[in-house]
Amino acid sequence: MSKTISLSQLKEKFHDGMSVMIGGFLANGTPERIIDALVESGVKDLTMIVNDTSFPDRGCGRLIANKQVKELYVSHIGTNPHTADQMNSGELLIHFCPQGTLAEQVRAGGCGLGGVLTATGLGTDIAKGKEIITVEGKDYLLEKPLRADFAFIKGSVGDAMGNLVYKGTTQNFQPLMAMAADTVVAEIEEKVEVGMIAPEAIHTSGILVDFIVE
Repeated sequence: MSKTISLSQLKEKFHDGMSVMIGGFLANGTPERIIDALVESGVKDLTMIVNDTSFPDRGCGRLIANKQVKELYVSHIGTNPHTADQMNSGELLIHFCPQGTLAEQVRAGGCGLGGVLTATGLGTDIAKGKEIITVEGKDYLLEKPLRADFAFIKGSVGDAMGNLVYKGTTQNFQPLMAMAADTVVAEIEEKVEVGMIAPEAIHTSGILVDFIVE
């Protein structure tokens, strides 16, 4: 069965209030065509889980600039002034997560774990309202798993089955996000025939990918 989907068909699956994970690190590895579709659709009140909010004119930062995001899980916002402005005005609820913790929360969501224990953030604002668990005399924060309705990712190389390879630092959060969403949609930079990617070179297995944008 073909996994190919057009951007217009993908837009029909969007709805206000949905939660999305978007791959990329300062727009490196971000599926820009899918971001285009999100912007054009005008879908709003999104919960967005990302490493950073990129830039106002690139990557997931365009969704912030367009005021389509209501709630945000993120490790860094310094490159997009719109994010701080909306946070300060009360338009945007932000959950700041240390980068490694954020990755582990997404991994926990994809692996079916109940959360992760970390000492990172103890004694800081990050710990406010969170459960502290003591293990062998040492305190840890319980960071709960993160999942989303959609994960939007971009493969450097991929095939019709959705097997993906990420070149260089485009790998970032994408393999984790592909495991932690109900629906995974991939954008592929270079499409190859099935069987051309060595099994051991695959970063995200096609079994995790629901749709591939044309």
